[in-house]
Amino acid sequence: MTPAELAEVVLSAAHAVFTERGLDSAALPERTAVERPRNPEHGDYASTLALQLSKKVGVPPRELAAALADQLGRAPGVKSVEIAGPGFLNIRLDAAAAGQLARSIVEAGAEYGRSDALAGQKINLEFVSANPTGPVHIGGVRWAAVGDALSRLLRATGADVGTEYYFNDAGSQIDRFARSLLAAAKGEPAPEDGYGGAYIAEIAEQVRAVRPDVLELDDAAAQEVFRVEGVALMFAEIKSSLRAFGVEFDTYFNEKDLHDRGELDLALERLREQGHLFEAGGATWLRTTDFGDDKDRVLRKSNGEWTYFAADCAYYLDKRERGFERVVIMLGADHHGYIGRMKAMAACFGDDPDRNLEILIGQLVNLVRDGAPVRMSKRAGTVVTLEDLVDAIGVDASRYALARYSSDSPIDIDVELWTRATRDNPVYYVQYVAARTASVGRNAAEVGLTRGDAHSFRAELLGHEKENELLKALAEFPAVVATAAELRGPHRVARYLEELAGAYHRFYDNCRILPRGDEEVTDLHRARLWLNDATRVVIANGLHLLGVTAPERM
Repeated sequence: MTPAELAEVVLSAAHAVFTERGLDSAALPERTAVERPRNPEHGDYASTLALQLSKKVGVPPRELAAALADQLGRAPGVKSVEIAGPGFLNIRLDAAAAGQLARSIVEAGAEYGRSDALAGQKINLEFVSANPTGPVHIGGVRWAAVGDALSRLLRATGADVGTEYYFNDAGSQIDRFARSLLAAAKGEPAPEDGYGGAYIAEIAEQVRAVRPDVLELDDAAAQEVFRVEGVALMFAEIKSSLRAFGVEFDTYFNEKDLHDRGELDLALERLREQGHLFEAGGATWLRTTDFGDDKDRVLRKSNGEWTYFAADCAYYLDKRERGFERVVIMLGADHHGYIGRMKAMAACFGDDPDRNLEILIGQLVNLVRDGAPVRMSKRAGTVVTLEDLVDAIGVDASRYALARYSSDSPIDIDVELWTRATRDNPVYYVQYVAARTASVGRNAAEVGLTRGDAHSFRAELLGHEKENELLKALAEFPAVVATAAELRGPHRVARYLEELAGAYHRFYDNCRILPRGDEEVTDLHRARLWLNDATRVVIANGLHLLGVTAPERM
């Protein structure tokens, strides 16, 4: 019996109690939930339904809990129900009902853990969006791992998600990039405000290979060639790096398109219609202070140039016009000050900033070797890049390490730890279970042990304490996925997988799955194989949500 199925049993019992007592059934919720108690001695699951309904129907909570316990105690699969505290229901399942979960998981396969918890929500999820002036640095890599995992979680819970990379191909940083390429091609030092690193010289040479005549042009024309060709080459490299990291975007959105299509003017007019623009000093301003910003913001300078914030406004409006009800933007730690102005901007458009716009801030990441931070990349010169991280610890460990912590916490990634083939390496600890469960399956086949027909599965045989512990851990997965999606926390999946791995290891050490020597294959062996294979399904499903592989061998 899954937690969701037990919750339906609890709700059904409540309907029966309300009917018997003539209580108003309108007070009953459409859905309820059961939770796993922190203390295993309190039962397999707990329900607070009696406490929730007591005031609504005017019945003391313990009295209502007693009626629910009596009704629940008659339900198939429920071994016992105890009342605790002011009206908690502690529920124990019989072994057969608990063990059936293993079959349900194996039969559900990749669908186990998925739900419609966020069905109907259309979400635009923008992440990474690194400027095309250099390789993706380690801070952007964190968003690549977390953002991709979050998109998988949102989709697994029914949301309609569009992932997006905002490509800043307009503005002063692109001009500095082009001037840096031109200087490198000429063999000159980088401009004082330009970009350094070996990659600049590499790209300059690639541009010259495409346009051998580029240095014969005057500086203005040559700089434009380096701008167009250099940005294209840099962005192609960024996309290739992210693709190798397992991250693909539904949309790559060019900032330049906002300018070319006149969308900044459109956003300006929309804001003017809302009554939030004013002119001062020859510039056009947005009165964001009306909605809590610390100062009003310039959209168009007195010389007619657009500000970056104007492009932010146009881009937000573009997303909303494409039908996205909720716009989620992931930004680095240095962008914390953007939250107030962006929320105020959404309000200026007439949106509800709490419903339509969500901004997530990611904290800093350090790559650590021999106890000291790795300060710079050989290629980029000043930062640690995606390639540096992957070269150091691999794609799987990189993605897991970056997604394992709440994004609002700074993290150090220790190269020695994340490359170690020991249990203190979290990704190894989890992937080892994936490999071990697969190995058990192969070894079972060699000795003629199969799960057998689902109808002959003897779930009641899974009564060992460690089997029960593992079953309860497996049952938590759907709720973990739903909570991780709702709270934007892929790290919750990683931490859950580590707990599940521990439960499996304890099961494996205490409950022999395969027959020894000439020992006859029994129904207990088959039942435990079901449980082994159910664990494989959940580990694989959880790792997939993090974009990490579930190896069959290690």
